[in-house]
Amino acid sequence: MMRQRVALIGATGSIGAQTLQVLSDNPERFDLVALAVGRESTASREIAAAHPSAQFHVGLSGEQLSDAILGATPDIVVAAATGLVGIHATIAALDAGAAVAIANKETIVAGGEMVIGAARRAAARSGTSLLERLRPVDSEHSALWQCLAGESPERVERLWLTASGGPFRTWDASRIASATADDALKHPTWKMGGKITIDSASLVNKGLEVIEAHRLFEVPMERISILVHPQSILHGAVSFTDGSIKGQMGEPDMRGLISYALNYPERSAHPAHSVDLAAMGELTFEAPDLLRFPGLAVALAAGERGGAAPAALIVADDVATARFLAGEISFGAIPALLSAAIERFGGLPEAGDLATLSSLHLDVRNFAETWRPA
Repeated sequence: MMRQRVALIGATGSIGAQTLQVLSDNPERFDLVALAVGRESTASREIAAAHPSAQFHVGLSGEQLSDAILGATPDIVVAAATGLVGIHATIAALDAGAAVAIANKETIVAGGEMVIGAARRAAARSGTSLLERLRPVDSEHSALWQCLAGESPERVERLWLTASGGPFRTWDASRIASATADDALKHPTWKMGGKITIDSASLVNKGLEVIEAHRLFEVPMERISILVHPQSILHGAVSFTDGSIKGQMGEPDMRGLISYALNYPERSAHPAHSVDLAAMGELTFEAPDLLRFPGLAVALAAGERGGAAPAALIVADDVATARFLAGEISFGAIPALLSAAIERFGGLPEAGDLATLSSLHLDVRNFAETWRPA
């Protein structure tokens, strides 16, 4: 078997660290040829020292990063960096013939048709599928991808995304609105970075995932549903027109999902244990409460609206989360900020190029940074 050449963008984040672990566990399968980080740090220097044969890049612009990464001629690019840098590099990698293991929501939610169109073109050139070229790493989208393997798209009735419910699953609305950063960072099942942990507490994250699933699997928004599942064992499921449902289960461990994306269409041995269903005792499911979690309602409405609304949502959410963590706004103000940004910018058409998207990002960020609650 030929070893696959892998480039990793966003090496110091949670996904980056776990990707490096998967690669080190499978040296016979993968050769790490390039690493990229947004800024120099103790962690980045340690990673560079641990992988001296890989090209190492720090703080490059989108175009510079794309050129540098593609100069290493990777077969697979793991895209774990957020922002326009991640979108630019993903499109460039797809256009250059590399598969992309996509590990951030912003690229597909904000990049929209630019990214999906690049994946379609890459699939047509290689005679493969869109999902072979743009491979989801998020647990829910990986689950759906696995459930859809070998199935006909016209037989798909509904996609189901699961959510743990976060730390506030049983809290009332007023208590949620006044939650502190310490409260919101106590995720019950997953170990993630601060931004995504806050998004999981507000359930905004789940709205972004619905938009991502809509675009990635080309299923209408109204045929994608959310189930709150506090045990976090079922990651996603698909209902088919014959009444059957396929689901994917696993321990809440991202390494297995990263491994699936890297090894596709094969599966490799992985140290994670299979779920002991007897020991679990029970798996429970409930519908999300949009009244207690208004951020989810705002995010879903942005997906339904389309145009520039999803891109405005994701930029505003980035600012809102940072402002909450900095103590500038309350947890309850996050949905209000998102709603205001979407009202202001959501009527614009979807960006058709990176320059237009960059301009929109800047305008939304400026608005969100100066927004004040009524």
